[in-house]
Amino acid sequence: MDCWDLRLAGGKGGSCRYGFQSSVFKILSHHFNVFHHLHLSSLPSKIPLILHTHHLKSHYHIRATPFSLSSSSTSLVLHSCRDLRTLKQGHGHILVSTGFKPLDLFTKLITLYARFNDIASAVSVFGALQAPNTMLWNSIIKTHVDSGRLDSALLFYRKMRELSVSHDCFTFPIINKAVMLIGSDVRYAGMVHSVAFRMGFGLDVYFGNTMVEVYVKSGNLSYARQVFDEMSDRDLVSWTSMISGYVSEGNVASGISMFNKMRMELEPNSVTMLVMLQGCCGFESSIYGRQLHGYVIKNGLLSNGAVQNSILRMYAKFGTIKQVEDFFRELDRRDVVSWNICISSYTSRGDVVKVRDLFNEMQGEVTPSIETLTIVISALTKLGILCQGESLHGLAIKSGLRDDVLQTSLLDFYAKCGKLESADKLFREIPYRNCITYGAMMFGLIQNGYFNEAVGVFSQMQASGVDPGAEILRNLIDAFANLGALKLGKGVHGYIIRKSFYETEECHTHLETSIMNMYIRCGSISTSRVCFNRMFFKDVVAWTSMIEGYGSHGLGFEALKLFDLMTREGIKPNNVTFLSLLSACSHSGLVTEGCEAFYSMKWRFGIEPHLDHYTCLVDLLGRSGKLKEALAVILKMLAFPDSRIWGALLSGSKIYGNRELGEYAAQRLLELEPDNVGYYTLWSNTQASVGQWDEVEEIRRVMKENDLKKKPGWSFIEAKGMIHVFVSGDDSHHHVKKIYEVLGFLSRMIQWFV
Repeated sequence: MDCWDLRLAGGKGGSCRYGFQSSVFKILSHHFNVFHHLHLSSLPSKIPLILHTHHLKSHYHIRATPFSLSSSSTSLVLHSCRDLRTLKQGHGHILVSTGFKPLDLFTKLITLYARFNDIASAVSVFGALQAPNTMLWNSIIKTHVDSGRLDSALLFYRKMRELSVSHDCFTFPIINKAVMLIGSDVRYAGMVHSVAFRMGFGLDVYFGNTMVEVYVKSGNLSYARQVFDEMSDRDLVSWTSMISGYVSEGNVASGISMFNKMRMELEPNSVTMLVMLQGCCGFESSIYGRQLHGYVIKNGLLSNGAVQNSILRMYAKFGTIKQVEDFFRELDRRDVVSWNICISSYTSRGDVVKVRDLFNEMQGEVTPSIETLTIVISALTKLGILCQGESLHGLAIKSGLRDDVLQTSLLDFYAKCGKLESADKLFREIPYRNCITYGAMMFGLIQNGYFNEAVGVFSQMQASGVDPGAEILRNLIDAFANLGALKLGKGVHGYIIRKSFYETEECHTHLETSIMNMYIRCGSISTSRVCFNRMFFKDVVAWTSMIEGYGSHGLGFEALKLFDLMTREGIKPNNVTFLSLLSACSHSGLVTEGCEAFYSMKWRFGIEPHLDHYTCLVDLLGRSGKLKEALAVILKMLAFPDSRIWGALLSGSKIYGNRELGEYAAQRLLELEPDNVGYYTLWSNTQASVGQWDEVEEIRRVMKENDLKKKPGWSFIEAKGMIHVFVSGDDSHHHVKKIYEVLGFLSRMIQWFV
């Protein structure tokens, strides 16, 4: 429902119709004297109120008299009904029988028809009554609320008000349930509250509890607390509803305070403890969690299975894995939820062996659920264990467990294991595909190098009317950035602009940063700067990405100017910012500026240089030929030098033909990573640059003895929206002959100009 209005109108009786125009209730007690009768208007749907129509075939009209019939035969007939057919037979028996039929008999009939989901017959029973009492009105309204026919329920309530039927303590809680299910704002809850208060039900504990719940679910804790404080009598439901409101709003501290106050008046039950344990998970306080655990044991509430699982979930949230395991083993009754929580804890920690062992053990106690299989599949996906995943898939088929979430998890598993045929089959079998399903298929294709097919899935997703989430769009942009696929990246960028796809300010910033990075990595640095300038909010990540972009394009001075602007804008740089700045200086040969940036980290910004920063400084000095200074930096730094920093020194030695320093760096490198073929290749090239061919042959001999082979190089390029992949020595491309002809021509032109 888009909108519904609870209003008061004068007059009695009359037929039900739409389009009433009367003053709207204001919140609570502001204008009590203005209102007399509540009714509904402005309903978008055209659901007629069926009264005195749609009878059973007998078309009997039953008139109630003020005395009751002391006969149990009709009640026995109704109690014997086990399905709709026998209920209608029993109803017919009642209609043809003589004697007075008490009104509670028709209440029972309405309830039974509602149970069998025959609302039309329930309305027929009610419509045949000339003077239904409050209990019958409550029953027919509740029937419509419970079956989700909220428009009709409120129309019946309007008619009840027009006929001036008296209310009891059960009437308003039923209407409150309709208000909650509709999801209306606090105004409508206030309307119900105002009418109830005027009729004298404002202090009733049952009504007060439902009123607190309505205000909590409509997001107005202040109104809920006001009702709670004014209640003359509060029970466990009152306290638990109020605590739940604070916890659900994230105000766990107030929930704990309310819980402590409650204990002065009442002892909490298992429902209260479930709410508190949920709040403890949000509060992430292990100390308070253990206190709650102790309180549960002390008050004898640990036998409740839901409480046990909540405690287990709490330990899984912020406890150690030993605490989870120990409490799990202490449980005398472990259901499928308990097993799922324990298995999920090991999954989040990457312990696939333990996940497998627990899953096997579980099958001896309880039957795994769809959630269980989904959790285990996600664990296997991280390690790509194909055979075990296929076994789980077979178990799911054998057990008849079919679910879109499980199917999507299996799809993601097969895609990441390279079994794209199986993934595609599952993708086609899923009847209702959402953005997660499309995303799993797309990134499985991208991961396995099927870029054009991934674009096809994205197009299919758009044609199906499924909107991708921000995460999928960001991942897709990042994938195209890694490919250098500018045209495809522009297509996604255009889609985001057309759809105005920015869910939150944080989402806005992250998406725009990804778009900016895509243009940087695709070589369009000017477009990336335009995107950067248009960003409404630039965080440190955006500034750092733009600085890194200038550095990767050899625009070191632009990177320095942007860094200066960043500090003047009041944005404090972080470790990554300085890594990007030092790299930019290194690629542009800005030695003095790079050294100043390095030493300003600590004295100006209070950032302690890490090993990565020292590596950048060594690379900067090595590229500019200051090899002795680079070696001095390595020897003087406090951190232990790793292979990357020695690799930077070896690379500088190769550029400037310093054989002695190159051999020293190579020895340190091979001590740290003796099986790294890249470092052997770099050392070999260093020796070749100074004409030491005997040394080159010796290095290659060692590589051959150790079976160290360099992987063939490969590259890819986007042309006319298609991704073309090339591998060294591969001639499988359908235009390979023309490509080599053009490359040969370009090589000759370069040699001629040189």
